[in-house]
Amino acid sequence: MRYLIFFVLLFINLAVLAQNEQLARNYVEQGEYAKAKAIYEKLYKKQKFNTTYFMGLVNAHQQLEEYKEVESLLLEKIKQSPQFPNTYIELGHNYELQDKITEANTYYQEALALIDQNPNSAYIIGSTFQKYNKLDEAITAYEKGMSLNPKSNFDIQLARLYGEQGNIEKMFNSYLDLVNKNPQYMITANRNIEQFISEDPYNDGNVILKTLLLKRLQQDPKVLYNEMLSWLFIQQKEYKKAFLQEKAVYLRTQETLEGIIDVALIAIEDNDNDAARDILSYIVEEARLPETKLRAHELKLGLDIKNATPKHWDDIEDEFSSLFQTYGKSIETMSLQIAYANFLAFKKEQTASAISTLKNLLDQDKNRFQEATIKMALADILVLDEKFNQALIYYSQIQNIVKNNTLSQEARFKVAKTSYYKGDFSWSETQLDVLKASASQLIANDAMELSLLIKDNSLEDSTQTALKKFAKADLLTFKGKNEAAIAVLEEILIQHKGEKIEDEALLRQANLFIEAKEFEKAEANYKKIITFYPTDILGDDAYYGLAKLYDEHLARPEDAKANYEKVIFDYADSIFYVDARKRYRTLRGDAIN
Repeated sequence: MRYLIFFVLLFINLAVLAQNEQLARNYVEQGEYAKAKAIYEKLYKKQKFNTTYFMGLVNAHQQLEEYKEVESLLLEKIKQSPQFPNTYIELGHNYELQDKITEANTYYQEALALIDQNPNSAYIIGSTFQKYNKLDEAITAYEKGMSLNPKSNFDIQLARLYGEQGNIEKMFNSYLDLVNKNPQYMITANRNIEQFISEDPYNDGNVILKTLLLKRLQQDPKVLYNEMLSWLFIQQKEYKKAFLQEKAVYLRTQETLEGIIDVALIAIEDNDNDAARDILSYIVEEARLPETKLRAHELKLGLDIKNATPKHWDDIEDEFSSLFQTYGKSIETMSLQIAYANFLAFKKEQTASAISTLKNLLDQDKNRFQEATIKMALADILVLDEKFNQALIYYSQIQNIVKNNTLSQEARFKVAKTSYYKGDFSWSETQLDVLKASASQLIANDAMELSLLIKDNSLEDSTQTALKKFAKADLLTFKGKNEAAIAVLEEILIQHKGEKIEDEALLRQANLFIEAKEFEKAEANYKKIITFYPTDILGDDAYYGLAKLYDEHLARPEDAKANYEKVIFDYADSIFYVDARKRYRTLRGDAIN
């Protein structure tokens, strides 16, 4: 019973102390340091060895400029516990607050000298110096600690300190040392290094990092340096150089082609088709697994189709036939058969053959995700063929086959989009309202955009005449008939001038003009939105689109910067804000992204 009472009283006492400490912290946050000091004094008297109470009391005194009291407290603490090196730094800081630099440096040096007696104290000394932004002293502490105790590792702390000092070379070397000791830190190192490099290979940070990696490769040819060089070249969008590094890794390890495949996929995404084709050709030659070789063939075919004109279609059809002869038409070649169906439908306009191909594929033994994927492709082609009701049936089936999956959310969005194409705007809105809370941010954003389009252009036009034309233009774009889509949008701009839908039509048309390489027409559209609809929801789209147009197609960097600036300063909540800021800084020549 006595023990129970003891523990109950102890618990109550600790709870009271915790409450008082929180109250003292609140006073500090409110700037009421005298009240905070009174509480910390009581707490410290009760628990002399509680460092939190002690430092709270020290801080309160210092805020009240009661430096003599702090000096007495710290000297007493040093006398009681001379083995605690951070107390010397606190005393030095107290002198520095009084501009007594000589006395401050004396105690800083005493703290550093304690590392000789106990190398394990380097961390607490270095971190305390960091707390007061004493970068040189913190670096000295960490370097001394690592010198005296080779088992200690302060590379990450040193890297950050060198970075704060602007010593990029030393910072990079520290991160490389860290990765060399433990390759698991490569992602962390790259994430931090990324702040000091850019897409420009001649940027100082890029040049320094490349030089250090090449030098290390010569002295100690480890594959991790090849991997980091590959990563650097990817940041610089030099995919052929990244491929050479990944190739070196593969030839030395003979383990996997995954690194090379990743570079190929990034090059495809960035539209560097020349590099992608070279990399995929190598994968086809080297791949040991049939599925890897087939995947490379598929990706190459995708590049061919993307850039093909009708005169190339027979050659592409022959390539598909050759691959089917080699790999067959089973469920294992599902993605190849879907690609073939899309080629037939979207390029050759042979929708009946495409639908037949996919229906035959559905007859194969398959799991539910494969079934959902095939039905998605089939529904898309039915939309292309304007068989909207049949497409809606398949999209709805997918939602039941793979419930609570991204595919299900995508299918629901396509139900909304198909309903929109056919002019059933009410049902489309019903689906979109559900999707606004989608776990997929991309789908949620697309749903919000389409929902706003329908709502905004239904209020003033009860017949929804302009919106139906706009949906027709979007359907034509989906079909790849961009010229026809541009014509329909032009009709809207003439017949519905001044209506709510005008800025939407201008933006859609501008984007299609860019695909058609009619850059001056795109520029004119963006400028019309900025002139007549600067405060509407598409203002940031217009400024960002115009900036990219100047940046990527018209070689007008100053105009691009001016328009990126508008996004940055006038549309801080824009989805384009982050990319606009990055592109602006690149154009300005900043060393740090």
